[in-house]
Amino acid sequence: MKIHLIALATIASCALHAQAQQAVEVSHWWTSGGEAAALSVLKGNLEKQGVKWNDMPVAGGGGEAAMTAVRARVTSGNPPTAAQMMGFDIQDWGKQGVLADLTELAAKEGWDKSVPKALQNFSKYNGKWVSAPVNVHSTNWVWANKEVLTKSGVTSEPKTWDEFITAAEKVQKAGFIALAHGGQPWQEATVFDGVVLATGGVDYYRKAFIERDPKALNSATTEKVFHRMSQLRKLVDKDFSGRDWNVAAGMVISGKAGFQIMGDWAKGEFINAKQVPGKDFLCFRIPGTQGMVSFNSDQFAMFKVGADKSAAQIKLASAIMEPGFQSAFNVVKGSAPARTDVPDTAFDACGKKAIKDLAEANAKNTLVGSIAHGHAAPASIKNAFYDVITRHFNGQIDDKKAVVELTAAAKN
Repeated sequence: MKIHLIALATIASCALHAQAQQAVEVSHWWTSGGEAAALSVLKGNLEKQGVKWNDMPVAGGGGEAAMTAVRARVTSGNPPTAAQMMGFDIQDWGKQGVLADLTELAAKEGWDKSVPKALQNFSKYNGKWVSAPVNVHSTNWVWANKEVLTKSGVTSEPKTWDEFITAAEKVQKAGFIALAHGGQPWQEATVFDGVVLATGGVDYYRKAFIERDPKALNSATTEKVFHRMSQLRKLVDKDFSGRDWNVAAGMVISGKAGFQIMGDWAKGEFINAKQVPGKDFLCFRIPGTQGMVSFNSDQFAMFKVGADKSAAQIKLASAIMEPGFQSAFNVVKGSAPARTDVPDTAFDACGKKAIKDLAEANAKNTLVGSIAHGHAAPASIKNAFYDVITRHFNGQIDDKKAVVELTAAAKN
């Protein structure tokens, strides 16, 4: 009997040891503040399942630095379990045949029904799920200081483009900065996302910037887009050049400026400053874009790993897509969950609006990849667009010349 009990204890110990040996190695750039705290929720969820989390952080944000580190690992035949990626990067890795197939898990957990179709274009390669999306950020937001608007005589939220310009001019005349902006190419392009949607609507957006149809690009509508960018240029302060986005958000928070056009990551700055949506600040879609959402999405692409590591990888993918984690993470991140079936209970007023807008845009097929954030065109074209948009914003080329150069950038 004693020997039998020892044998059982040994078997149980081996089983627990085997379970404890499961581990995932994850490359990401969420290394500070709320993002790191939210990621710890995911780590905790996995540890409860006996999966050890090994961090492969890339400080200083995403982009090429992160991809270089991952590329070195994949080339040496020792890829991480998963890597944080966005947009066309996932498709580029898919083409190389190095990503894992998550389709069986996706079918079991109903990802096809819960993840917006526009996101699936990046999460899948050749019809197979290769990546688990964490969130949906959207770029066509305006953030406003309520007290500044009141002092400037702006009594209601502008609903049209002309109303927005009139409201901003009132703020300027009252002695405030109308539009807090940081003069960096990606920030100008972020503003451009919303102006394109507001000016031409979703069909024009798709035709011109996703399909890159020369007729749609080289058109009176595109010239009107640049005219509107010129209108916004008159509303920024003289010191805008080179300013970081969070500094611009701080100008709205502190009451120096009335408005900022920025993605929903800006909300984190307001929340950290103990500001309350609806009471201290307003969040609304760029006038003319209600019902449409331009998005980017953080995802974890899964690499092909050995049979000894695949069970832990599946647990990781499942934990990322779990509604409880999607809620906990996105409450902190300021984005909407990557699933449309996650309750909005824990979210503030801006978060609830983001979730509602995303569901509506998904249902109406008005959810489009962000030009500015690499979800409308591959990096080479995106960067060429940046160059034209920024030179125009800085007065180096006029509206007509910008149209010609943007069309050429798409073609080349």
